[in-house]
Amino acid sequence: MGERRFFIFGAGYSGKAFARANEQGTPILGTTRSPDKFAALRQAGIEPLRFDGSLTPEISDALRQTTHLIVSVAPDEAGDPVLNAAGQTIRASMPALEWIGYLSTVGVYGDHGGAWVDEATDCRPVSKRSMMRVAAEREWMELGQEIGKPVAILRLSGIYGPGRNALANMEDGTARRLVKKEQVFNRIHCDDIAGALWHLAEKNLGGIFNVTDDEPAPPQDVVAYAARLMGVEAPPEIPFETAQLSPMARSFYGENKRVANNAIKAAGYRFRFPNYRVALERMWADGNWRDGEPRSPMKRS
Repeated sequence: MGERRFFIFGAGYSGKAFARANEQGTPILGTTRSPDKFAALRQAGIEPLRFDGSLTPEISDALRQTTHLIVSVAPDEAGDPVLNAAGQTIRASMPALEWIGYLSTVGVYGDHGGAWVDEATDCRPVSKRSMMRVAAEREWMELGQEIGKPVAILRLSGIYGPGRNALANMEDGTARRLVKKEQVFNRIHCDDIAGALWHLAEKNLGGIFNVTDDEPAPPQDVVAYAARLMGVEAPPEIPFETAQLSPMARSFYGENKRVANNAIKAAGYRFRFPNYRVALERMWADGNWRDGEPRSPMKRS
């Protein structure tokens, strides 16, 4: 077996976490729409390439050598941008390809009134963006069957980690404690997305996997816990009914479900951050909650 080579379409927050967890120094290339982000990708360990919806010669050359393909680009009205641009290349011009990972969302399940769902639950997407995700998932699975390669669909819950968490929101004054009766959200630390991806890729495992922690929880509880860690007063509770929210934010509260993660555990993965408390405690102790750069909480101004 030759050297593994990873290619990430859409190397954003999760892609950079994946690269930072690259313990073997495996070559990783990744795309962004903006050359302004090249330096950040290089710092994370990703060789950057620009992808604006069409394949460049550099991307085509890289894909020919790619063994493991990760797709983290959202579909749009025209369909899946990666399939539209690279579908034929994947079918005919990727001789080394062994495995495909597609980052999706638990939004495909829609609203279940707070009940538990798992990978066997029917998808009942509510939002247009989740409907497009269901279609994209199906197309990637069909492509995998066509070329005889495993495709892992990772359905991610709300992503958080350094720079994107309740501690950082408390620091910058944007934390709010919105309260909607019996509402819970599912969440996942970016390092567990990275860990699940590496685990599935190393075993070339396909299938559908909910990548979400063990504890769906009311969002206001997460903010309160962050405030307690920081030794500051939590912001007041705001009733959902009177809250000023964008249409996008309000739509998230229109879906309520508890997402089970049994399939990824059955595949052998163990979560580093099984709930938000463990993750917030670790980030606060390490001092990397704001931007990933370690600092002592005691030295905070």
